[in-house]
Amino acid sequence: MAFIKAISYYLPEKVVTNEELVKEFPEWSVEKVAQKVGVDSRHLAAEDETAGDMAEKAARKLFEEYGIDPKSIDLLMLCTQSPDYFLPSTACVLQDRLGIPTSAGAFDYNLGCSGCVYGMAMAKGLIAAGIAKNVLLLTAETYNKYLHPSDKSNRSIFGDGAAACLISTEGFAEIGEFSLGTDGSGANNLIVKTGASRQKSPTGRFVEDEEGHIWYDDYLYMHGGAIFNFTLDAVPAMMKDLLEKNKLDNDQIDYYVFHQANKFMLDTIRKVCLLPKEKFYVNLTATGNTVSSTVLIGLKDCLDNQIIKKGDTVMISGFGVGLSWGGTILRFVK
Repeated sequence: MAFIKAISYYLPEKVVTNEELVKEFPEWSVEKVAQKVGVDSRHLAAEDETAGDMAEKAARKLFEEYGIDPKSIDLLMLCTQSPDYFLPSTACVLQDRLGIPTSAGAFDYNLGCSGCVYGMAMAKGLIAAGIAKNVLLLTAETYNKYLHPSDKSNRSIFGDGAAACLISTEGFAEIGEFSLGTDGSGANNLIVKTGASRQKSPTGRFVEDEEGHIWYDDYLYMHGGAIFNFTLDAVPAMMKDLLEKNKLDNDQIDYYVFHQANKFMLDTIRKVCLLPKEKFYVNLTATGNTVSSTVLIGLKDCLDNQIIKKGDTVMISGFGVGLSWGGTILRFVK
């Protein structure tokens, strides 16, 4: 069995409020941004602050908050789509910076919104196989460095941040069975087209999509309508699969912590899936969509505010870029 033993997160110092954002886009209002995406402010990484820097700060916060000795870590994994370098893996750099033993394994994996859940699945597998006992799962993203200055939609949604989670042979939340999925046919619906090996040099090209959004090759592009439709297809099926695999009924789930994509999408998922409002976590107000870190930030928030308590059974899930999705059940035993 594998358990969550500790959770912490880090948010950058710089904060951009809706008041500051609408100064650049006077056709919007503070109220419209808050109502549409559920975000009042978001944290942005400093110009010289990387995903690796933020992951380090989240990990150090975890060590301090829970009294964890870095030397007890025997595997480190970092989920990021904005690594410090193409090579080496940022996780290898973090092993040294965090004082984790050289006997520990370390690797990056490239996933976005589903990345936290995938990391838990890999950690559980490594523990079950006897390969590791204490896995440090880090999630960190600086999507705002990929956004075009004129992209008001995505600039209103995304915030930068990092989270840290220790997964071990004992802890306060037992990790259950998983449901994972991928549909690469939708890869172009959330993409940065240039910078990697397929097209290393910037092209400067841009086109307008059918929703009136500008698709810049050299910046992050999201086809909001397609992502929304994909989510409404994938999430209900994933939830049904999760309940079956974990031998649970709907009424046995005490709380739901899903990827905090935006308020409208979360409200729609809740209504389509007939989930009680009081059991469904929605809180992007001060963080925005931090991609792979939203679920861990949400869980930490719920624990700190005693929304989730000992004895609760909680469903978590992430969904988005890839297209990729995943979920699991957490049983809070302590």
